[in-house]
Amino acid sequence: MKRLPPLNALRVFEAAARHLSFTKAAEELHVTPGAVSQQIKSLEDFLQTPVFRREKRSLLLTDEAQASLPVLRDGFDKLAAAGELLSARADSCRLTVSVAPSFASKWLVPRLDEFQEANPDVDVWVSADMNVVDFAANDVDIAIRYGTGNYEGLVSQHLLDEKIIPVCAPSLLTSDNPLKAPADLIHHTLLHDSGVDKDESCPTWPMWLKAAGVCHKQGERGLKFNQSSLVIEAAVAGKGVALAKAALALADLEAGRLVIPFDLTTPTDFSYYIVHPPSKSSSKTVKAFSAWLMAEAAATHNATTAQEAAA
Repeated sequence: MKRLPPLNALRVFEAAARHLSFTKAAEELHVTPGAVSQQIKSLEDFLQTPVFRREKRSLLLTDEAQASLPVLRDGFDKLAAAGELLSARADSCRLTVSVAPSFASKWLVPRLDEFQEANPDVDVWVSADMNVVDFAANDVDIAIRYGTGNYEGLVSQHLLDEKIIPVCAPSLLTSDNPLKAPADLIHHTLLHDSGVDKDESCPTWPMWLKAAGVCHKQGERGLKFNQSSLVIEAAVAGKGVALAKAALALADLEAGRLVIPFDLTTPTDFSYYIVHPPSKSSSKTVKAFSAWLMAEAAATHNATTAQEAAA
């Protein structure tokens, strides 16, 4: 093995190079500027070449030092991943799952009993948050994300496609203005999902009404919610008609709390994906949970297809 430069000095160099300041690097690393200067000198002595050009009022990297930075940062990332592998227990009994709140409440949590029965030694911790988890900064083993599947530096596995369907409480089919065709929507409150999925293929009510050939001058009006689960709950309560994610509405459809008033389904470009760092690929717990998720997703696909066929 080649003789390595002192790792402490390399760490200090990376911080100083990022800030182009010994003082700011010292603040980040909680040491004195003198200690930073000493580590840089140690590195330069080892390399027998300077890494900084010291101008009167500025600090600049040499060309060689600038070229080395991407490789050095990649090396630190790999060292961190190796540390995770070394510290992780293969038989760890805790699994932390990051998932969006609506998917957690309407899809994941109601099914978790089955995983727990099959894996009684695993404690599942569900972290429901709208923010995308940073695996490097948070103690998370696996995540379920809704998007395009392009997650750089992470292992990504397609879980479940999504589609948008109109749903409402059964009572709306027999109300004073029974909901029998899209044109009847002019007599009903529209429930809007104003979440932050950023999926341009997901129809809004004005888009859906136009595609259905309905002239609804107040297509923007109605109740608006920032969570898909709240839109579904409002529909269950008979507050109006929602455009819902089929996977999230499935349990209420199967229980008869919701119905599909007319069969007009819109597929979306986004899907659900299982995501985790490469360092978690060898975890037996992550493998078991991923396999269970895939089986549940297959059952969900079959069930939503059956619901649409019965509409």
